[in-house]
Amino acid sequence: MSIDYQERLIDHHFAAFIKRVSGGAEDDLFSIVVSLASNAVGKGNICLNLSDIAAQNIVFDGKIVKLPEIEELKKLLMLSSAVGAPGQFRPLVLDTDGRLYLYRYWRYEQNFAGILLQKAGADAGVINENLLCEGLERFFPHLADEEHDCRKDAAKVALRTQFCVISGGPGTGKTSTVVRILALLLEQQGGMKMRIALAAPTGKAAARLKASVNNIRQSLDCSDEVRKAIPDQVVTIHRLLGPISGSDRFRYSVMNPLPYDVVIVDEASMVALPLMNSLMGALSPNVRLILLGDKDQLASVEAGAVLGDICLAGEEYPASSVARSVVMLEKNFRFKVGSHISAISREVNAGRGREALNLLRDFYSVGIAWRNVANRETLRKLLKERVLDGYGSYFEASSPGEALERFDRFSVLCAIREGLFGVNGINREIESILGAANLITKTGLWYPCRPIMITANDYTLNLFNGDIGIIFPDPDNEHELRAFFPSPDGGVRSISTIRLPQHETAFAMTVHKSQGSEFSHVLILLPPVDFDILTRELIYTGITRAKDSVEIWGDEEVFCAAVKRKTVRNSGLIKALLQQM
Repeated sequence: MSIDYQERLIDHHFAAFIKRVSGGAEDDLFSIVVSLASNAVGKGNICLNLSDIAAQNIVFDGKIVKLPEIEELKKLLMLSSAVGAPGQFRPLVLDTDGRLYLYRYWRYEQNFAGILLQKAGADAGVINENLLCEGLERFFPHLADEEHDCRKDAAKVALRTQFCVISGGPGTGKTSTVVRILALLLEQQGGMKMRIALAAPTGKAAARLKASVNNIRQSLDCSDEVRKAIPDQVVTIHRLLGPISGSDRFRYSVMNPLPYDVVIVDEASMVALPLMNSLMGALSPNVRLILLGDKDQLASVEAGAVLGDICLAGEEYPASSVARSVVMLEKNFRFKVGSHISAISREVNAGRGREALNLLRDFYSVGIAWRNVANRETLRKLLKERVLDGYGSYFEASSPGEALERFDRFSVLCAIREGLFGVNGINREIESILGAANLITKTGLWYPCRPIMITANDYTLNLFNGDIGIIFPDPDNEHELRAFFPSPDGGVRSISTIRLPQHETAFAMTVHKSQGSEFSHVLILLPPVDFDILTRELIYTGITRAKDSVEIWGDEEVFCAAVKRKTVRNSGLIKALLQQM
């Protein structure tokens, strides 16, 4: 077998640097393994598993190189002064299971696991059990047929311990559960104030959480005092931690903890290990941390699959403190029994591609569809009709706020970036369709109603990777074209186009970048050939971005192959969570 490997320039430079700091005696084989370790992080892994590369062929610098067996690889690495065992301060760390880490990622993993276990095993303080039981009955009325209510389990865990994970798919009540948990906590305080922080990975996800919390708290069966004490502000995790300009560090850290009693993070599956570690390190010893998310969604774009690893550790080791902190919500409260989107996503999650295809065809009458689209001509013909229908009302918006609201009604999601079926090619095609229909006038880079997605963090402007804005004439500034983004207070804020950080057109976006968003109608485009990036989690995430209807265009065999393929993120987090118990 051979390794599918495309060396990046940064991998090459990293390997050359490691060779220099270790005295330069290492051979080319050592440089190849170090380059692979760097490349693994670029692919979202925390470490490189030597077992994945041992005895494999690799094309490196135009030559086919056969890598040695795993024990020989270990010996080769440990001969270098740049490689150390866990606990040693070296640029690279090699553990006994053959995981090769860049040091800082090993440190992230160990720090995060250590703090998580402290919280998972810590009592949150004295609880008035009678008040809790009464509140549970009031906030979570009995389900039909005496069905067990896992939301109550989540509330009990969140009140009794310092760490809780609430995971479930769309419509399972994660947000409504956590709002009720806040009400229960506030009632336990007996009128005393509680400092609560609500956060999400992106501005879009923060705005969604804010709207949901505000809607849910109005209907709570509680006192006005408790209702008003539930916070109405949601910030991004970066903003919560307070980024320091010109640095990758944050204002809040171990030396300067966050001033909160409870911290809640939504869409936790999107949070990479480095940021999650920074958040965990900034919590005071007695702070409650509650993570919400869907473990079956795509993992973070950057390194790590933290939420998935925590949930997997809990599932595989039910007697662990981690398991006692994880609650899975399965009952769907948003969709009716037999809901088309829910049913399809379940089949995908179970790896049953053919069954999912059958449902896509069966539900055609309710806005669900599968179309065989495997060539340029068919794609262009169908795309024109779907784009004009999906984005028609968006171009009728009379204000930036209305444009942002209408943009959420429809989106095109792509699995890949390049090529005709990739996000770059589809965005160009959509702009061409809209231009021919006189819906946009593209005389330059900027035009009214151009949607953009931020692709690089800008701490000064509080704009972060994944944030979506709309280019629109500013009514308060002589109708100058400016970029408008949702603001934390539920309104909009404008930024000069000159000041914008890196961004791209977002009529179409990758499924990865759609996380944290929700659209009424979704069109998912799959390429006509199979790629490793096409996975079960990608298909599931794309489908569950839709509230009302979803279409998938592509090749049947490619779809079924993707549904069978599970995402694998290499890390030692599960072992770290168990070893430190």
